[in-house]
Amino acid sequence: MQGRRNDVIILAAMQFLKKFKKSKTSSYSRAVHFTATRWSVVLAAGGEHDATDTRRALEELIRAYWFPLYAFLRRRGEPAEKAEDLVQGFLTRLLEKRDLSAVDRAKGRFRSFLLASLKHYLSNEYDKARAKKRGGGGANVIALEALDAEARYAVEPADDMTPERLFDRQWAMEVLQMVLSRLQEEYAQAGKAKLFETIKDCLTPQRSRLTYADYAQRLGMSPGALKTAIHRMRKRYREILHDEIAQTVETPGQVEEEIAYLRNCL
Repeated sequence: MQGRRNDVIILAAMQFLKKFKKSKTSSYSRAVHFTATRWSVVLAAGGEHDATDTRRALEELIRAYWFPLYAFLRRRGEPAEKAEDLVQGFLTRLLEKRDLSAVDRAKGRFRSFLLASLKHYLSNEYDKARAKKRGGGGANVIALEALDAEARYAVEPADDMTPERLFDRQWAMEVLQMVLSRLQEEYAQAGKAKLFETIKDCLTPQRSRLTYADYAQRLGMSPGALKTAIHRMRKRYREILHDEIAQTVETPGQVEEEIAYLRNCL
């Protein structure tokens, strides 16, 4: 089931990534979002006065993108329990800001910073990297067990993909999953949950055998109104994708580069 969901996410993305170019979406992000993206807040950290905002912004990013770290460690050969402990120990240290200045910020990309920071942590702290044992009184920064990390990793194909390549692929998958989740939530809040569930397959280049007329009949819409609804969904998908990427890079100019890189990771 998880593998099929991943295929749907990838297909939905590929339709847009093949023809994604600088457009109105780019100016939209530059005008609105780069004043206070999560990663820009972290990069701008400079003193105790902004420590709370910095931690909150970093924690939001970590909660969104911790799983690629777990997958990276598992692909390196770490057992599930040890990989979980290593991720917990690393994230705890990162949130305590002990390592934020220890590694180059990887040219402003959170994706690169996160993996470089983990490698730095492993190379310098490997012998001491085990987090406090479960039940030992330490609070986990993220409840990895509740998020079923190993079950998610188990659906990864048994191929020769390097740990770094798997990290990048999982990062891309997390971005795309969040895009679809945000899109679904927006439609639900607008009272259009049925519309979303009915036409979401139209985000993919390989739709079901249903025609637009079939969809229109199911929804009680005219074919013209249906085409407009699908166009709007695809447009909003592109905007949300752009916004999610903007949250993980330092400058507006890096967004299209990062989207192109995301496409290559799939």
